Formats: sequence, C-alpha cells, structure tokens
Amino acid sequence: MDSSASIFLAVAIMIIMMGMGLSLTLADFRRVVQNPKPVLLGLTNQIILLPLVSLGLVYLFQPPPFIAVGVILLAACPGGTSSNLVTLLAKGDLALSVSMTAVNSIITIVTIPFWVGYAYSTHLDESAAMGSPTVDILKTLFVVLATPLAIGMLVKNRSPRFAEKMERPVRIASSLFLTIVILGLVAREFDLLRLYLPQTLGIVMALNAITMGMGYVLSKSFGLSFKQAMTIAIESGIQNGTLTISLAVITLNQPDFAIVAAIYSLVMYAMSSIPIYFGIKHQS
Repeated sequence: MDSSASIFLAVAIMIIMMGMGLSLTLADFRRVVQNPKPVLLGLTNQIILLPLVSLGLVYLFQPPPFIAVGVILLAACPGGTSSNLVTLLAKGDLALSVSMTAVNSIITIVTIPFWVGYAYSTHLDESAAMGSPTVDILKTLFVVLATPLAIGMLVKNRSPRFAEKMERPVRIASSLFLTIVILGLVAREFDLLRLYLPQTLGIVMALNAITMGMGYVLSKSFGLSFKQAMTIAIESGIQNGTLTISLAVITLNQPDFAIVAAIYSLVMYAMSSIPIYFGIKHQS
C-alpha cells in the first residue's frame, strides 16, 4: 500500500477514535466501579474468551499463516464504535455498551501486542517470529487510539454542545472511511481474497456467532437482564475492523493480514441484524 493510502488509513482510524471520545465522559468509567458485574462479564468475553475462541478456530480450520495471524489480530482488537449504534437499534443497555467500548479500548493497548507476539511466534516462520513488532504496535496504538480518544473526551468535557453536534457527522464519516478502506483492500488483494474467501468466511462467521452466543449465555447464567445480555453479545461480536486493518497495513506492513478484518466487517454487520431483531421483538 502506498504512502498516501497509509496516511489516509491512519487519519481514518484517528477520526473514528476521536469520534468515540466525543461520546465519552468520566461518568462512563465511574459506572464500571458503581456496577462492575456486567462490564466485567463483558470484558471477560471480549478480552479473554474471544481471543481463545479465535485460537480454537485457527486450530480447527488450519488456515494459511496469514489468515491465522489475521484472525488472532482481529480478535485481539477492541469492539468497534458501531456496537453502540447496534445496541441502540436493538434497544439494549446503551450506557453499558459505551462503558464497555471505552474500557476495552484502553485495556487492549496492552493486550494486543501480547496476542500479536503470540501469533507471530506460533504461525510464522522463525525469521518473522524473531521480528515480532511489539514496540511498534504499542507506539501505533498510543498514536492512533489512545491520543485521539483522549482528545475527543477533552473536547466533550470542555465543549459538550459542540461534541454533541459532531457525534453524528463523525459517526457517518467513520462508516464511510471503513467502507473506503475495505473496498481499497479488496481491490488490492482481490486474487488472494478470491482464493481464500470460502475458508476465511467460515472462520469469521463461526467467530462472530460463537462469541455473540457466548456473551449472551454467559450473561444470562450470571443473572443479568435481557437488555444487558444482548448488549454484551453485541459488544462481543462487533470488532474494530478499521483498527485491525490499520495495524496490519501500516504497523505490520502486511496487507494480507487485513483480509480477515475486511471480510469480518461485512459479516458482523449482516449478523448484527439478529440481536436487533430479537431486541425489538422483546420490547414489543
């Protein structure tokens, strides 16, 4: 990918993360302390179980190394900002969704390098494994994730009316950016995508279905409400595809790793219609 495309991708993810920050306040983090059970259950599903499920699917499907690393990288990334919108449409617990998205985005700054390092050492050859880019990933996450998120929250704190006005335009821009990024990636890696689409599609559909199902079942088994369980299911299934693609293309310089994220982004939006349907039906 040329330098102009890489710059566009970096700017896109920074705008998306700043947009997330515009919707967050310190109250979203305090809510975790005040009512930790739903958030802790959700984070357990996102940060621990989701990557473990990805490892199990990689073992089961035995895909080529670049797909295996792509699956693990995707599972390691935080939930996407779109989860808040899907939760709203599904009439879920929006406050819980926002809190989980916020906390998960911060925690994964630490966990993503660990999972990528594991993926490199396990699924790539010895020379690539020796060059596992943990430090580069940390730098990228602070630049494109933590910094714009903090700026967005600062704007929200200082100018709440301006932040409220900007939330919708930024959300629309985020969706457009993601669409452009996916189309560009598909065009660049079309031959590779066509060759491995059937195998990759099976993995990402299984990953999405299993993690959403686990999120719901785990939540209900611990006595959470339907709205909370549905929200955790959504948060578990909606991943930050743009961040995954950004790390693959810019930081790791491996566009083929991003194919999984591109396909997953399309699958997760299609499958999000399931919790939306049941959420609306439960309210009626």
